[in-house]
Amino acid sequence: MLKKFLNFVTHRIFIVGVLLIFQLAILVIAINKFEEYDLYCYILFFILGILVLLKIINGNANPNYKIAWIIPVLTIPIFGTLLYILFGNKLNNKKIEKNKENIQNILKQDEKVLEKLKKQNIDFYNQANYVYRNACYPIYENTYTEYLKIGEVYYQRLIEELKKAEKYIFMQYFIIHEGKFWNEILDILKQKVKEGVDVRVVYDDMGCIVTLSSKYYETLKKEGIKACSFNRFIPILTAKLNNRDHRKITIIDGKVAFTGGINLADEYINEIVRFGHWKDNGILIKGAAVWNFVVIFLSLWDSINNKNENYNDFKPLNFNVKGQGFVQPYDDTPLDDERVGQTIYLNLINKAKKYIYITTPYLIIDDELENALCVAAKSGIDVRIITPGIPDKKIINEVTKAYYNNLIENNVKIYEYSKGFIHAKTFLVDDEIATIGTVNLDYRSLYLHFECGVLMYGTECIEDIKKDLKEVLSISKQILINDTKVGLFTSLKRAILRLFAPLM
Repeated sequence: MLKKFLNFVTHRIFIVGVLLIFQLAILVIAINKFEEYDLYCYILFFILGILVLLKIINGNANPNYKIAWIIPVLTIPIFGTLLYILFGNKLNNKKIEKNKENIQNILKQDEKVLEKLKKQNIDFYNQANYVYRNACYPIYENTYTEYLKIGEVYYQRLIEELKKAEKYIFMQYFIIHEGKFWNEILDILKQKVKEGVDVRVVYDDMGCIVTLSSKYYETLKKEGIKACSFNRFIPILTAKLNNRDHRKITIIDGKVAFTGGINLADEYINEIVRFGHWKDNGILIKGAAVWNFVVIFLSLWDSINNKNENYNDFKPLNFNVKGQGFVQPYDDTPLDDERVGQTIYLNLINKAKKYIYITTPYLIIDDELENALCVAAKSGIDVRIITPGIPDKKIINEVTKAYYNNLIENNVKIYEYSKGFIHAKTFLVDDEIATIGTVNLDYRSLYLHFECGVLMYGTECIEDIKKDLKEVLSISKQILINDTKVGLFTSLKRAILRLFAPLM
């Protein structure tokens, strides 16, 4: 018992947490001290509050996000204003902005591919053109796609492809946790280093705060693996803590890439059980489109490590891969004004003609997305959303349920995965279009995190995705309008949680 207690109080998350609470306490004490000078304090924070409100109202943030900040600024002016100054402002990262300019110079769209797509499907052409013009990532042919329907399949295929690496392995994950999954990968990475392969690993520091030691990257470096943690979780109150690297990417020799919802931890392959059966998915691509992922990885790697590499040194000379349809890997960053992930989702919803099937672990959306889903369903589109039957976060699940009533009343069909927790992030539209990646339907993914995905039209894996989603729907419980009726206390709780959902 004593050993557990000592381990707990000496863990980084406890120490950092205490220091953050200490800073909040100092902030509260300082506010109380200010209030001794009532008139001066009132005038100062009245002016500061007006300036903050003007900034919020005139900014280009989502309206729901604005409301969530306006309320505390108006109701608790001093504390609310200071909180916004600390956490509400979007941080700019000049290094990442500069890297985006580099990406524009490195990635060039083959106009012949766009023209071919335009003749086949003008709506998807517009979608692909948007992604290229605003996120810099081209769309490709000559790319093979393989749908990985569950973590166990992802794990098996990842191990197989890692063993084939000859030049480099790049891995970027939100969570890494020592266990069967990661340990087997680590053994392969060590062996590949001995073979002269350039192995690099990036993990999110907050995502791994309870799964890895404070400087785990040093452990990896001792094995010859180049490694770093993204956005170190430090005990300083700052908006920077909000911006996490939520991507999950593996790239092998620039010829093979993996992404999807699967982190490198044992629950993702059902080796351990946390919230019932863990349903996830991923996508494997081979060929020309992998180049987008190489650039996505290197741009972040260089920004973290203050490097300026020649990306073309990592571009394969040939692929010798043929694939059906069109493939467009993309990323999304919170450090610019372009909400790529959300816009892709909105476009898919608005352009659907027959059906939209969606899987998401969280359903915490703004009015724009909610309205788009409702309008599509009321127009006769078969809109189905699958959420977890067993949640991983009870409070967040309460917010998710707060959206059920309005969606169902407007003909959107909601299902809960009966066997456990569904973590997959999937959109499937009209047997033709799909996107799989890391972007949840929540504010953090859509506004605050670094994310990525693969947009596909007419690829060989579309039918496999549909078959899998049909199977998931068959073992999921449809939520009917009567199921959304709850007591007054629960309704009030959900209403309050939904109001502040953008800040969670």
